[in-house]
Amino acid sequence: MIVREKYLKVIRGFYDSDLVKVITGVRRCGKSVILKMIIDEIATKTDNIIYLNFEKTSDFAMASNVSELIQYVKNNRKEGKCYCFFDEIQEIDNWQVAIKDLRLDNCSIFITGSNSKLLSSEISTLLSGRFVSFRIRPFVYKEISEYGKEFDVDVSVTDYLIWGGFPGRFENTSLEGTKAYLSDLENTIVVNDLIKRYKIRKVVAFKKVVNYVLRSNSRIFSIRSIHKYMKNDFPDLAMSTVTRFMECLKEAYIIDEIPQYSTKTKQELQFYGKIYNCDVGFNSLRANNYRYDLDHNLENIVYNELLYMGYELKVFVNNGKEIDFLASKDNKVFLVQVAYSVADEKAYEREMGAFDKVDNRNQKILITNDIIDYSTSVVKHIRFEDFLKMEEL
Repeated sequence: MIVREKYLKVIRGFYDSDLVKVITGVRRCGKSVILKMIIDEIATKTDNIIYLNFEKTSDFAMASNVSELIQYVKNNRKEGKCYCFFDEIQEIDNWQVAIKDLRLDNCSIFITGSNSKLLSSEISTLLSGRFVSFRIRPFVYKEISEYGKEFDVDVSVTDYLIWGGFPGRFENTSLEGTKAYLSDLENTIVVNDLIKRYKIRKVVAFKKVVNYVLRSNSRIFSIRSIHKYMKNDFPDLAMSTVTRFMECLKEAYIIDEIPQYSTKTKQELQFYGKIYNCDVGFNSLRANNYRYDLDHNLENIVYNELLYMGYELKVFVNNGKEIDFLASKDNKVFLVQVAYSVADEKAYEREMGAFDKVDNRNQKILITNDIIDYSTSVVKHIRFEDFLKMEEL
């Protein structure tokens, strides 16, 4: 088990706060492990700690509703501030009512969950802003490299580019084991977290949308284009239903959508979204004959790594040409273009051409898997493998 200090150092300052600490992220990205790391740190100063994992049958049986949860804490806490940790809290109906009461009773509360709607809109209404949230993501390459040592595995850049960073996949590093793990994870999210929880009736249509979206990462999309793709097989499928399907995938943290940056109002109005998978393994599951989508996976990984570094990301449109990322942090802005390779002349002209007529106030960066340095006087070329080791641009 590696210490994910990048997340812990941000959460640590809220250990004693009366704000509810909400730890979110896609299933099996490591939320529970971080929760246990926090417990270990707090345990060095107090034993007034309560932990319940509501996906564990025995824990759920002890506190399966609001009243039982409040009573359980009352019966098991000690005098003074009590530190309460509730894992996958969304399994309890109306859980937010219990959290509101406990917060007012000298409890420092930490909760985790795998659904952004349950852990944003509902808790916002009841707690009136008295919470702080932290998004946890699957491992980035630096974390994978460290974690792999525990299993005596040297994780290559290519392995990460294909199969991503879910921690659990390293418990069985065979190709069959990796595929089985990711398939089981996806099925759990799609069936248990989404189809069952939201009572989705058009199950076949929903699964087809999921399949289409997860193999279309790092691409511009519109609800209309997805609806058109579905129309032949599902002529009665409404566009509003497709919109709801996409919202479900976002709520389960399985995909992200990033906005466009443009100085032209018309382009803002004509915006088509760009989506990224939480982990590229979901794309690679859909590869035929081992023809993995390395180009789009590489861009998706750059997206995940830049978020880990703390950058706010948008798509930048330059006179109709798309630059993959406008990355900003600490009043610094970078324009980042990503490609698997620019060794081909046409690829070089396309990727470098995206920077045409953009002023040089902000650093222009090209990230590729090429060994040759393609840097120019105005564009800095970074090898993908070197980028994965960087702390910031």
